[in-house]
Amino acid sequence: MTVEQDTTAELSDKINAVVENYIEYLTSGTAEQIADLYAAGATVEDPIGADIRTTREQLVEFYSVITGMDERTATLKWKKTAGDTAVFEFTLVTGTSGMRFEITPVDIMVFDADGKITSMRAVWQASDLVQL
Repeated sequence: MTVEQDTTAELSDKINAVVENYIEYLTSGTAEQIADLYAAGATVEDPIGADIRTTREQLVEFYSVITGMDERTATLKWKKTAGDTAVFEFTLVTGTSGMRFEITPVDIMVFDADGKITSMRAVWQASDLVQL
């Protein structure tokens, strides 16, 4: 294995771990834990076309909407990684005030050499959010 292949394999391992942690934290973590997966100055565009969040405070505020739900379960459906990028689909079921919702976005994440997310773009539209 060359140094480049070894570095690529190491980054791939980091990316896979971050994606797994992301799904776990959506289910049972805090907004701060999710924000910790991001590099300083990372961007979040969720969904694509929405205002881009660029600060840790904006990320914590954004993910607090999910982590503040009475019920939340994220389930990874599939994942592909190549180089510094992961693309994956997951289902998120949330519930609060007696109402439950489900959405199945596709996230595109780019990572730095340390395995921190530098950008996340979520592919979904309003019609994808289904009340259960």
